[in-house]
Amino acid sequence: MRFSNTFLDEIRDRVPISDVIGRRVTWDRRKTNVPRGDYWACCPFHGEKSPSFHCEDRKGRYHCFGCGVTGDHFRFLTDLEGLSFPEAVQQIADMAGVPMPVADPMEAKREKERTSLLDVMEMATQFFQDQLQTANGARARAYLRDRGLTGRTIETFRLGYSPDSRNALKEFLAGKGVLKEQMEACGLVVHENVPVSYDRFRDRIMFPILSSREKVIAFGGRAMSPDAPAKYLNSNETELFHKGNVLYNFSRARRAAQGNDGAGTIIAVEGYMDVIALYQAGVENAVAPLGTALTENQLELLWKMTPQPVLCFDGDGAGIRAANRAADLALPHIKPGRTVRFALLPDGKDPDDLVRHDGRAPFEKVMAQAKPLAEMIWTREAGGGTFDTPEARAELEARLKQIVSVIADENVRRHYQQDMRDRLHGLFQPQFQRGGNQQGRGFSRDGNGRNFGGRGGQGRDRQQVAHITASDRLTRSGMIKGHQDIPGLRESVLAVTIVNHPLLLQDEYDEIAAIDYESRQLQRLWSAVLGAAAATAGPQLTRERLLEQLEEKGFAPLLKSLDQQVRNARLWTATEEAATEDAREGYRQALALHKRSKALRWHKIELESAIAEATEEGDGDLIEQLMRALQEVQLEALRLENQEAIIDGFGVLSGRIKGAAGK
Repeated sequence: MRFSNTFLDEIRDRVPISDVIGRRVTWDRRKTNVPRGDYWACCPFHGEKSPSFHCEDRKGRYHCFGCGVTGDHFRFLTDLEGLSFPEAVQQIADMAGVPMPVADPMEAKREKERTSLLDVMEMATQFFQDQLQTANGARARAYLRDRGLTGRTIETFRLGYSPDSRNALKEFLAGKGVLKEQMEACGLVVHENVPVSYDRFRDRIMFPILSSREKVIAFGGRAMSPDAPAKYLNSNETELFHKGNVLYNFSRARRAAQGNDGAGTIIAVEGYMDVIALYQAGVENAVAPLGTALTENQLELLWKMTPQPVLCFDGDGAGIRAANRAADLALPHIKPGRTVRFALLPDGKDPDDLVRHDGRAPFEKVMAQAKPLAEMIWTREAGGGTFDTPEARAELEARLKQIVSVIADENVRRHYQQDMRDRLHGLFQPQFQRGGNQQGRGFSRDGNGRNFGGRGGQGRDRQQVAHITASDRLTRSGMIKGHQDIPGLRESVLAVTIVNHPLLLQDEYDEIAAIDYESRQLQRLWSAVLGAAAATAGPQLTRERLLEQLEEKGFAPLLKSLDQQVRNARLWTATEEAATEDAREGYRQALALHKRSKALRWHKIELESAIAEATEEGDGDLIEQLMRALQEVQLEALRLENQEAIIDGFGVLSGRIKGAAGK
């Protein structure tokens, strides 16, 4: 039987090509980048010892750089396993969970009709383009010129003009032999509640909307008259066009992202003109929903192109509300390596405003400041709130717990829960430092961040302060040591793990690059590592190449001592022999402990400063309160040290050590 393109596209889109090919090959762990949907293996079509067979989930294609074979899901099954095309379709449909279409003698007819409708849409596009160049289109041309669009840009996006007439397009198409039913099926004419149909688009600048196969399937029209009922008007739902499943500029943006060595992102902006203005400024990887809020299907389209699209919104109240709706929409569907970021424009500006006069630099600055999804959720719920009572803090905690619970992926949900707990701890821990009670027994901070208190106290408090200072194990612990000539063990683990497994940089570059080492030696080493990573992107950044560059800069002795330090501590996940998955998990644990310990250290410093000030002022009640808080910090530090010991020991006992890593 003959399968419709719609059905084939549907099942192909539902099944990553890596799932089809992964049943027949073993992916190379060094070159493969799972979060990016980028896979390498030894070619199953010819014998080889090094992986030259490549497939990308975003493109849905495979290619072998050794023997030259290339194709999609169906071609892989027909060429490798000798299946017939219908058998290959059946297998992919089964994987997609989509039933095979029942043989329908009318389907061929409907497919032919859809093809005919695409021909009609092409005729209409050409008509609108021609009308833009006539005398009737003079105002529209002036408007586009005032918006800064060049003739080349207008031609690239095939912009046009619909005359201020009830039947100009209708008569043109009729003259080409197009039936009234076809015009109606394309949504080009309106016939409800009137005996004679008339043109849907009148006196509007026309924006053709393309399918993923780059066929015109609909139009958006921008009214020229300020009195028009709707400033923007889209085609109605038709056989060709389902608004919630389409993104404006989808195909062009996908090519731009893939052309950037497959590592480009996609930016979702709010309108047609934003996309076009960005394109003209050199930002070709932008798309837009069609006049409505982002839908789940559109979000899936974004993720098919890139694992981390950037959603760009105006910085005004309406833009913030739209961004928050998008955050709630995305949250249930995020997975490892699949999320969204948010770029908020200056209030009162849109992308068109930013690039029209100063080029792409102001817009790229906004993109560089894009916030992670977790930050958007936190800012919305906790930003600007007052949490000075246990009830308010409990309410915020419960609300965040409920929001995060919708994440379907168990691992991502667990990490979000931990992230929110860490943020809550950072927000609530200094709560007692804000605002005293009416009796003056509490304390708060002044404008310089110093702590001050109320009523005075005497000598017993000074003795207790001395006791705390003398017995402060926290000061002696590895977690809060200041600058040392020999790097602390945890900092050594963080640095050595990346040197031995540099591909981890690709997964969480921003977070890893932002690590603030206390050791000056590691600060210099880290600067060299990031410089090498910037100069050598992607799978080409191997351990061997990185070590070569670092040794050329004189870091060989330091690297040797760091390696010996982590081996003596039996922290096998940091060594080169550890599997990538183990190294990644060990790194995440070490980084979480590093962040928490730094927070504890700074909190301890603040408390000690407050105690010193309260002691000078003789405020006994305040000193007692501060000492209790300091003791809590000490206990938390000890718990963290114990947790670290458990984590460090786990690798030795896990049985997953390779080679000499555990020796």
